[in-house]
Amino acid sequence: MKKEYNDKKIAVLIPCYNEAKTIEKVVNDYKKALPEAVIYVYDNNSSDGTDKIAKKAGAVVCYEYRQGKGNVIRSMFKDIDADCYLMIDGDDTYPAENAREMCNLVLEGKADMVIGDRLSSTYFTENKRAFHNFGNVLVRGLINTLFKSKVHDIMTGYRAFSYEFVKTFPVLSKGFEIETEMTIHSLDKNFLLKEIPVDYRDRPEGSISKLSTYSDGFKVLKTIARLFKEYKPTIFFSLISLLFLVISLIFGVPVFVEYFKTGLVPRYPTLIFSGFMLVISILMFVCGIILEVVVKKHRQLFELILISIKRDNSK
Repeated sequence: MKKEYNDKKIAVLIPCYNEAKTIEKVVNDYKKALPEAVIYVYDNNSSDGTDKIAKKAGAVVCYEYRQGKGNVIRSMFKDIDADCYLMIDGDDTYPAENAREMCNLVLEGKADMVIGDRLSSTYFTENKRAFHNFGNVLVRGLINTLFKSKVHDIMTGYRAFSYEFVKTFPVLSKGFEIETEMTIHSLDKNFLLKEIPVDYRDRPEGSISKLSTYSDGFKVLKTIARLFKEYKPTIFFSLISLLFLVISLIFGVPVFVEYFKTGLVPRYPTLIFSGFMLVISILMFVCGIILEVVVKKHRQLFELILISIKRDNSK
């Protein structure tokens, strides 16, 4: 028998690393906003007593000893069964007022992932780190261009998920690039995605961000490149193929022009190099076509797995 709407379980997921200053307020805010939900705080090797404060506030405290937000999310998604998952950060930057609306969209079947969109609201005025602002805009532009989408906030940590999304999402990232991976996965697998503008407030004084602007920013860009290669291999390898083709033409065309004028080929090394570049270009293009077939087959298998998971969750 299919579950009744009121019987569906909500899990609030809070990954934490040294958030003693804010975690009590975050837990209390979401207990008020979603009194029927179970609030899970996953402590990621905190040294400031975050776990004790969260437990005292009424959260279910679990531990993930592999450092990194991606590792925490992997454990959360693997360990917890719920009909709706609401993921937030423990730094009190996201308001609880939007929690009910985000969860309802999932529970009513109107979305598989709901994104709390900061960038269309107060993020650029509240956030004091200029490079973070630039990074968010850059990542948004890259993903929307590469995946032909219109997502406003790619890297927000405020999201709601369906059971089907959580149990079919392969977590590969270990750190803060996890949000980018979630967004690209939802776009590639045609999950129903909704965005809700949410107010963003900067961290309170004394609360320190764990996000490194440069090293984590580089990891996010690296993740985009990796996922672009894996999800769009034809385009990815065609671009590489085009690059080698251009190099081949730059070096090869003058040799052929000279041959047609004089009947001589005085620059054999250049001709050989040009031919070598042309062979690589053809190989890259063929690789893209072969991998596209593999990706299509994986998408077909994913749909079958999704049907099975939906059937199990509806019992």
